[in-house]
Amino acid sequence: MKKKMRVAGLMSGTSADGVDVAIVDIDKNKVRVLAFDTFAYSAELRRVILGLCSSQSGSVADVCHFNFVIGEVFAESVIKLCKKSGIGLNTIDLIGSHGQTIYHNPKGTRFGKKIICSTLQIGEPSIIAQRTGITTVADFRPRDMAAGGQGAPLVPFADYFLFRDKRRNRAVQNIGGIANVTYLPAGCRAKDIIAFDTGPGNMIIDGIVSIISKGKQKFDRGGKIAARGTVDTDILNNMLRHPFFSRRPPKSTGREEFGEQYCKLLYQRMKKKAGLAENILATVTAFTAESIIGAYRKFLPRMPDEVILCGGGAHNKTLVKMLQRELGKSKILFSDDYGINCDAKEAISFAILAYATIKGLSNNVPGATGAKQQAVLGKIVPA
Repeated sequence: MKKKMRVAGLMSGTSADGVDVAIVDIDKNKVRVLAFDTFAYSAELRRVILGLCSSQSGSVADVCHFNFVIGEVFAESVIKLCKKSGIGLNTIDLIGSHGQTIYHNPKGTRFGKKIICSTLQIGEPSIIAQRTGITTVADFRPRDMAAGGQGAPLVPFADYFLFRDKRRNRAVQNIGGIANVTYLPAGCRAKDIIAFDTGPGNMIIDGIVSIISKGKQKFDRGGKIAARGTVDTDILNNMLRHPFFSRRPPKSTGREEFGEQYCKLLYQRMKKKAGLAENILATVTAFTAESIIGAYRKFLPRMPDEVILCGGGAHNKTLVKMLQRELGKSKILFSDDYGINCDAKEAISFAILAYATIKGLSNNVPGATGAKQQAVLGKIVPA
Protein backbone atom coordinates (compact mmCIF):
# COMPACT_ATOMS: atom_id res chain seq x y z
CA MET A 1 0.00 0.00 0.00
CA LYS A 2 1.21 3.50 -0.89
CA LYS A 3 2.66 5.68 1.88
CA LYS A 4 1.45 8.83 0.13
CA MET A 5 -2.15 8.77 -1.04
CA ARG A 6 -4.38 11.11 -3.01
CA VAL A 7 -7.82 11.14 -1.44
CA ALA A 8 -11.10 12.88 -2.26
CA GLY A 9 -13.26 13.76 0.75
CA LEU A 10 -17.01 14.28 0.32
CA MET A 11 -19.32 15.99 2.80
CA SER A 12 -22.88 17.26 2.91
CA GLY A 13 -23.96 18.70 6.24
CA THR A 14 -27.21 19.22 8.10
CA SER A 15 -27.99 22.33 6.07
CA ALA A 16 -28.25 20.11 2.95
CA ASP A 17 -26.94 22.85 0.65
CA GLY A 18 -24.79 20.65 -1.55
CA VAL A 19 -21.69 18.48 -1.77
CA ASP A 20 -18.30 19.73 -0.56
CA VAL A 21 -15.45 17.99 -2.41
CA ALA A 22 -11.80 18.28 -1.40
CA ILE A 23 -8.91 16.51 -3.11
CA VAL A 24 -5.82 16.18 -0.92
CA ASP A 25 -2.48 14.46 -0.84
CA ILE A 26 -1.81 12.77 2.52
CA ASP A 27 1.65 11.66 3.56
CA LYS A 28 1.95 10.54 7.20
CA ASN A 29 0.94 13.64 9.21
CA LYS A 30 1.03 16.08 6.29
CA VAL A 31 -1.98 17.14 4.25
CA ARG A 32 -1.72 19.17 1.06
CA VAL A 33 -4.97 20.51 -0.38
CA LEU A 34 -5.01 20.31 -4.19
CA ALA A 35 -8.57 21.34 -5.01
CA PHE A 36 -11.88 22.18 -3.37
CA ASP A 37 -15.35 23.18 -4.48
CA THR A 38 -18.97 22.97 -3.41
CA PHE A 39 -21.57 21.65 -5.82
CA ALA A 40 -24.99 22.94 -4.82
CA TYR A 41 -28.01 20.69 -4.69
CA SER A 42 -30.89 21.76 -6.90
CA ALA A 43 -33.72 23.46 -5.01
CA GLU A 44 -35.86 20.39 -5.65
CA LEU A 45 -33.28 17.92 -4.31
CA ARG A 46 -32.70 20.05 -1.21
CA ARG A 47 -36.45 20.19 -0.59
CA VAL A 48 -36.67 16.39 -0.90
CA ILE A 49 -33.70 15.80 1.43
CA LEU A 50 -35.15 18.06 4.12
CA GLY A 51 -38.43 16.20 3.68
CA LEU A 52 -36.67 12.87 4.21
CA CYS A 53 -35.40 14.19 7.55
CA SER A 54 -38.99 14.52 8.76
CA SER A 55 -40.90 11.50 10.04
CA GLN A 56 -44.09 13.16 8.79
CA SER A 57 -43.02 13.55 5.16
CA GLY A 58 -40.29 10.93 4.59
CA SER A 59 -41.18 7.50 3.17
CA VAL A 60 -39.25 4.24 2.92
CA ALA A 61 -39.60 4.32 -0.87
CA ASP A 62 -38.10 7.82 -1.02
CA VAL A 63 -35.22 6.94 1.32
CA CYS A 64 -34.42 3.93 -0.87
CA HIS A 65 -34.61 5.94 -4.11
CA PHE A 66 -32.68 8.99 -2.96
CA ASN A 67 -29.94 6.89 -1.39
CA PHE A 68 -29.01 6.03 -4.97
CA VAL A 69 -29.79 9.51 -6.37
CA ILE A 70 -27.41 11.14 -3.88
CA GLY A 71 -24.78 8.50 -4.64
CA GLU A 72 -24.96 9.62 -8.28
CA VAL A 73 -24.73 13.29 -7.26
CA PHE A 74 -21.69 12.63 -5.05
CA ALA A 75 -19.93 10.68 -7.82
CA GLU A 76 -20.66 13.40 -10.39
CA SER A 77 -19.26 16.02 -8.02
CA VAL A 78 -15.89 14.23 -7.78
CA ILE A 79 -15.72 13.92 -11.57
CA LYS A 80 -16.65 17.62 -12.02
CA LEU A 81 -13.94 18.81 -9.61
CA CYS A 82 -11.32 16.68 -11.37
CA LYS A 83 -12.24 18.19 -14.73
CA LYS A 84 -12.38 21.72 -13.32
CA SER A 85 -9.01 21.47 -11.54
CA GLY A 86 -7.16 19.44 -14.17
CA ILE A 87 -6.58 16.55 -11.76
CA GLY A 88 -6.83 13.15 -13.43
CA LEU A 89 -9.57 11.01 -11.94
CA ASN A 90 -7.22 8.04 -12.29
CA THR A 91 -4.68 9.73 -9.97
CA ILE A 92 -7.08 9.54 -7.00
CA ASP A 93 -6.42 6.49 -4.82
CA LEU A 94 -9.38 6.71 -2.47
CA ILE A 95 -12.67 8.48 -1.73
CA GLY A 96 -14.02 9.14 1.77
CA SER A 97 -17.73 9.98 1.81
CA HIS A 98 -19.68 11.16 4.84
CA GLY A 99 -22.96 10.92 2.92
CA GLN A 100 -26.08 12.91 3.73
CA THR A 101 -27.46 12.45 7.23
CA ILE A 102 -31.22 12.10 7.27
CA TYR A 103 -31.62 10.81 10.83
CA HIS A 104 -29.36 10.63 13.86
CA ASN A 105 -30.63 9.11 17.12
CA PRO A 106 -27.73 8.96 19.60
CA LYS A 107 -30.05 8.75 22.63
CA GLY A 108 -31.62 5.59 21.20
CA THR A 109 -35.05 3.99 21.18
CA ARG A 110 -36.12 0.96 23.19
CA PHE A 111 -36.51 -2.38 21.41
CA GLY A 112 -37.33 -5.21 23.77
CA LYS A 113 -34.99 -4.95 26.76
CA LYS A 114 -32.40 -2.78 25.00
CA ILE A 115 -32.01 0.87 24.04
CA ILE A 116 -30.78 0.83 20.44
CA CYS A 117 -28.98 3.92 19.13
CA SER A 118 -28.99 4.52 15.39
CA THR A 119 -28.00 6.81 12.55
CA LEU A 120 -28.60 6.91 8.81
CA GLN A 121 -26.52 8.59 6.11
CA ILE A 122 -27.55 8.13 2.49
CA GLY A 123 -25.51 8.48 -0.71
CA GLU A 124 -24.85 4.90 -1.82
CA PRO A 125 -21.05 4.30 -1.81
CA SER A 126 -21.38 1.44 -4.31
CA ILE A 127 -22.59 3.98 -6.86
CA ILE A 128 -19.66 6.32 -6.07
CA ALA A 129 -17.12 3.49 -6.45
CA GLN A 130 -18.73 2.20 -9.65
CA ARG A 131 -19.03 5.58 -11.38
CA THR A 132 -15.56 6.81 -10.47
CA GLY A 133 -13.62 3.54 -10.49
CA ILE A 134 -12.16 4.52 -7.10
CA THR A 135 -12.27 2.55 -3.84
CA THR A 136 -14.74 4.33 -1.57
CA VAL A 137 -14.99 4.41 2.22
CA ALA A 138 -18.33 5.54 3.69
CA ASP A 139 -20.72 5.05 6.60
CA PHE A 140 -18.29 6.10 9.32
CA ARG A 141 -20.77 6.68 12.15
CA PRO A 142 -22.35 3.21 12.68
CA ARG A 143 -19.18 1.42 13.87
CA ASP A 144 -18.63 4.01 16.60
CA MET A 145 -22.25 3.57 17.71
CA ALA A 146 -21.81 -0.22 17.70
CA ALA A 147 -18.89 0.37 20.10
CA GLY A 148 -21.17 2.30 22.46
CA GLY A 149 -20.51 5.78 21.09
CA GLN A 150 -22.82 8.45 19.72
CA GLY A 151 -21.34 8.30 16.21
CA ALA A 152 -20.44 11.97 16.53
CA PRO A 153 -18.44 14.08 16.46
CA LEU A 154 -16.09 12.33 14.03
CA VAL A 155 -13.87 15.25 12.96
CA PRO A 156 -11.80 15.31 16.22
CA PHE A 157 -9.55 12.64 14.71
CA ALA A 158 -8.79 14.97 11.79
CA ASP A 159 -8.47 17.99 14.10
CA TYR A 160 -5.82 16.12 16.10
CA PHE A 161 -4.11 15.15 12.83
CA LEU A 162 -4.07 18.77 11.59
CA PHE A 163 -3.94 21.17 14.53
CA ARG A 164 -2.35 19.75 17.69
CA ASP A 165 0.41 21.91 19.12
CA LYS A 166 3.15 21.29 21.70
CA ARG A 167 2.75 24.62 23.51
CA ARG A 168 -0.78 25.96 22.97
CA ASN A 169 -4.18 24.78 24.17
CA ARG A 170 -6.37 24.92 21.09
CA ALA A 171 -10.09 24.68 20.44
CA VAL A 172 -11.03 23.86 16.86
CA GLN A 173 -14.56 25.22 16.50
CA ASN A 174 -16.55 24.09 13.50
CA ILE A 175 -19.71 26.07 12.82
CA GLY A 176 -21.74 24.20 10.25
CA GLY A 177 -25.45 23.51 10.61
CA ILE A 178 -24.50 22.17 14.04
CA ALA A 179 -21.50 23.58 15.91
CA ASN A 180 -18.89 21.29 17.44
CA VAL A 181 -15.64 21.83 19.30
CA THR A 182 -12.45 19.79 19.53
CA TYR A 183 -10.25 20.76 22.49
CA LEU A 184 -6.59 19.89 22.00
CA PRO A 185 -4.55 20.46 25.18
CA ALA A 186 -0.92 21.45 24.62
CA GLY A 187 1.17 18.40 23.79
CA CYS A 188 -1.90 16.16 23.80
CA ARG A 189 -2.24 12.55 22.77
CA ALA A 190 -5.41 11.20 21.16
CA LYS A 191 -6.76 10.04 24.53
CA ASP A 192 -6.54 13.61 25.88
CA ILE A 193 -8.92 15.08 23.29
CA ILE A 194 -12.23 16.52 24.46
CA ALA A 195 -14.84 17.00 21.75
CA PHE A 196 -18.60 17.39 21.52
CA ASP A 197 -21.40 19.26 19.79
CA THR A 198 -21.90 22.67 21.39
CA GLY A 199 -25.38 23.07 19.87
CA PRO A 200 -26.80 24.82 16.81
CA GLY A 201 -24.37 26.54 14.47
CA ASN A 202 -25.98 28.02 11.36
CA MET A 203 -29.06 25.81 11.43
CA ILE A 204 -31.37 28.14 13.34
CA ILE A 205 -29.98 31.32 11.74
CA ASP A 206 -30.55 29.81 8.28
CA GLY A 207 -33.97 28.47 9.25
CA ILE A 208 -35.17 31.86 10.50
CA VAL A 209 -33.80 33.62 7.38
CA SER A 210 -35.72 31.15 5.22
CA ILE A 211 -38.95 31.74 7.17
CA ILE A 212 -38.62 35.54 7.12
CA SER A 213 -37.76 35.67 3.40
CA LYS A 214 -40.36 32.99 2.52
CA GLY A 215 -37.62 30.81 1.08
CA LYS A 216 -36.00 33.50 -1.09
CA GLN A 217 -32.85 33.63 1.06
CA LYS A 218 -31.00 30.71 2.63
CA PHE A 219 -28.65 32.51 5.03
CA ASP A 220 -27.62 35.87 6.49
CA ARG A 221 -24.59 36.63 4.31
CA GLY A 222 -21.75 37.90 6.51
CA GLY A 223 -24.22 38.41 9.37
CA LYS A 224 -25.24 41.74 7.81
CA ILE A 225 -28.91 41.56 8.84
CA ALA A 226 -28.08 40.53 12.41
CA ALA A 227 -25.53 43.37 12.62
CA ARG A 228 -28.38 45.90 12.31
CA GLY A 229 -30.40 44.35 15.12
CA THR A 230 -30.54 44.33 18.90
CA VAL A 231 -30.35 41.12 20.92
CA ASP A 232 -33.40 40.40 23.06
CA THR A 233 -31.71 39.10 26.21
CA ASP A 234 -34.93 37.72 27.74
CA ILE A 235 -35.60 35.53 24.71
CA LEU A 236 -31.91 34.59 24.49
CA ASN A 237 -31.75 33.49 28.12
CA ASN A 238 -34.89 31.43 27.66
CA MET A 239 -33.41 29.72 24.58
CA LEU A 240 -30.27 28.88 26.55
CA ARG A 241 -32.39 26.91 29.03
CA HIS A 242 -32.78 24.13 26.44
CA PRO A 243 -31.81 20.86 28.20
CA PHE A 244 -29.14 20.06 25.61
CA PHE A 245 -26.85 22.77 27.01
CA SER A 246 -26.73 21.32 30.52
CA ARG A 247 -26.19 17.75 29.29
CA ARG A 248 -22.62 16.66 29.92
CA PRO A 249 -20.37 15.43 27.07
CA PRO A 250 -20.01 13.20 25.22
CA LYS A 251 -23.04 14.57 23.42
CA SER A 252 -24.25 15.26 19.92
CA THR A 253 -27.32 16.86 18.42
CA GLY A 254 -28.90 17.62 15.07
CA ARG A 255 -32.00 18.51 13.14
CA GLU A 256 -34.08 16.33 15.47
CA GLU A 257 -33.61 18.88 18.29
CA PHE A 258 -32.89 22.15 16.48
CA GLY A 259 -34.45 21.67 13.06
CA GLU A 260 -37.47 23.00 11.17
CA GLN A 261 -40.04 22.45 13.91
CA TYR A 262 -37.86 24.21 16.48
CA CYS A 263 -37.35 27.16 14.11
CA LYS A 264 -41.06 27.52 13.37
CA LEU A 265 -42.05 27.51 17.04
CA LEU A 266 -39.20 29.87 17.92
CA TYR A 267 -40.14 32.33 15.17
CA GLN A 268 -43.78 32.40 16.26
CA ARG A 269 -42.69 33.36 19.78
CA MET A 270 -40.03 35.81 18.69
CA LYS A 271 -41.98 37.83 16.15
CA LYS A 272 -44.46 38.86 18.87
CA LYS A 273 -41.72 40.24 21.11
CA ALA A 274 -38.50 40.90 19.15
CA GLY A 275 -40.47 42.25 16.21
CA LEU A 276 -38.07 43.36 13.47
CA ALA A 277 -36.29 40.75 11.38
CA GLU A 278 -32.87 42.16 12.30
CA ASN A 279 -33.64 41.85 16.03
CA ILE A 280 -34.76 38.26 15.59
CA LEU A 281 -31.60 37.40 13.64
CA ALA A 282 -29.36 39.25 16.10
CA THR A 283 -30.89 37.16 18.89
CA VAL A 284 -30.53 33.77 17.18
CA THR A 285 -26.96 34.65 16.13
CA ALA A 286 -26.19 35.48 19.77
CA PHE A 287 -27.78 32.12 20.65
CA THR A 288 -25.13 30.30 18.60
CA ALA A 289 -22.32 32.43 20.09
CA GLU A 290 -23.48 32.10 23.70
CA SER A 291 -24.07 28.35 23.41
CA ILE A 292 -20.48 27.91 22.15
CA ILE A 293 -18.95 30.07 24.90
CA GLY A 294 -21.20 28.50 27.54
CA ALA A 295 -19.99 25.05 26.50
CA TYR A 296 -16.35 26.13 26.89
CA ARG A 297 -16.99 27.51 30.37
CA LYS A 298 -18.92 24.47 31.55
CA PHE A 299 -17.06 21.59 29.97
CA LEU A 300 -13.47 22.52 29.05
CA PRO A 301 -10.72 22.25 31.71
CA ARG A 302 -9.63 25.80 30.88
CA MET A 303 -10.32 28.43 28.22
CA PRO A 304 -8.21 27.83 25.10
CA ASP A 305 -5.24 29.98 24.11
CA GLU A 306 -6.44 29.85 20.51
CA VAL A 307 -9.80 29.18 18.90
CA ILE A 308 -9.53 28.02 15.28
CA LEU A 309 -12.78 28.64 13.41
CA CYS A 310 -13.96 26.68 10.40
CA GLY A 311 -17.23 25.92 8.62
CA GLY A 312 -19.70 28.32 7.05
CA GLY A 313 -20.23 30.22 10.31
CA ALA A 314 -16.64 31.46 10.13
CA HIS A 315 -17.83 33.86 7.38
CA ASN A 316 -20.50 35.40 9.64
CA LYS A 317 -18.71 38.54 10.85
CA THR A 318 -21.41 39.35 13.40
CA LEU A 319 -21.12 35.89 14.94
CA VAL A 320 -17.31 36.10 15.01
CA LYS A 321 -17.47 39.50 16.77
CA MET A 322 -19.86 38.09 19.37
CA LEU A 323 -17.50 35.18 20.00
CA GLN A 324 -14.43 37.41 20.31
CA ARG A 325 -16.20 39.71 22.76
CA GLU A 326 -16.90 36.76 25.06
CA LEU A 327 -13.56 34.98 24.59
CA GLY A 328 -11.46 37.80 26.01
CA LYS A 329 -7.79 36.80 25.88
CA SER A 330 -8.35 33.72 23.72
CA LYS A 331 -7.17 34.49 20.20
CA ILE A 332 -9.51 33.75 17.27
CA LEU A 333 -7.86 32.31 14.16
CA PHE A 334 -9.26 30.58 11.09
CA SER A 335 -8.36 27.22 9.61
CA ASP A 336 -7.36 29.16 6.46
CA ASP A 337 -4.44 30.51 8.51
CA TYR A 338 -3.11 26.93 8.48
CA GLY A 339 -3.76 26.26 4.78
CA ILE A 340 -7.11 24.54 5.40
CA ASN A 341 -10.00 26.32 3.68
CA CYS A 342 -12.77 27.06 6.23
CA ASP A 343 -15.44 25.64 3.93
CA ALA A 344 -13.32 22.62 2.95
CA LYS A 345 -12.40 21.57 6.48
CA GLU A 346 -15.07 18.88 6.92
CA ALA A 347 -14.57 17.39 3.46
CA ILE A 348 -10.82 17.25 4.20
CA SER A 349 -11.64 15.55 7.51
CA PHE A 350 -13.44 12.71 5.75
CA ALA A 351 -10.51 12.29 3.38
CA ILE A 352 -8.29 11.88 6.47
CA LEU A 353 -10.76 9.46 8.09
CA ALA A 354 -10.85 7.33 4.91
CA TYR A 355 -7.04 7.34 4.74
CA ALA A 356 -6.91 5.98 8.31
CA THR A 357 -9.57 3.36 7.53
CA ILE A 358 -7.73 1.99 4.53
CA LYS A 359 -4.52 1.87 6.61
CA GLY A 360 -6.36 -0.07 9.32
CA LEU A 361 -5.90 2.69 11.90
CA SER A 362 -8.42 3.45 14.64
CA ASN A 363 -10.06 6.74 13.73
CA ASN A 364 -12.71 7.40 16.35
CA VAL A 365 -12.01 9.34 19.53
CA PRO A 366 -13.79 7.56 22.41
CA GLY A 367 -13.36 10.61 24.65
CA ALA A 368 -15.43 12.56 22.13
CA THR A 369 -18.10 10.05 21.14
CA GLY A 370 -18.41 8.02 24.35
CA ALA A 371 -17.41 4.77 22.61
CA LYS A 372 -16.14 2.03 24.93
CA GLN A 373 -13.13 1.40 22.70
CA GLN A 374 -11.23 2.63 19.69
CA ALA A 375 -12.41 1.31 16.34
CA VAL A 376 -11.67 1.47 12.63
CA LEU A 377 -14.65 3.33 11.20
CA GLY A 378 -16.15 3.06 7.75
CA LYS A 379 -17.26 0.49 5.19
CA ILE A 380 -14.93 -0.13 2.26
CA VAL A 381 -16.35 -0.56 -1.25
CA PRO A 382 -13.55 -1.68 -3.59
CA ALA A 383 -13.24 -0.07 -7.02
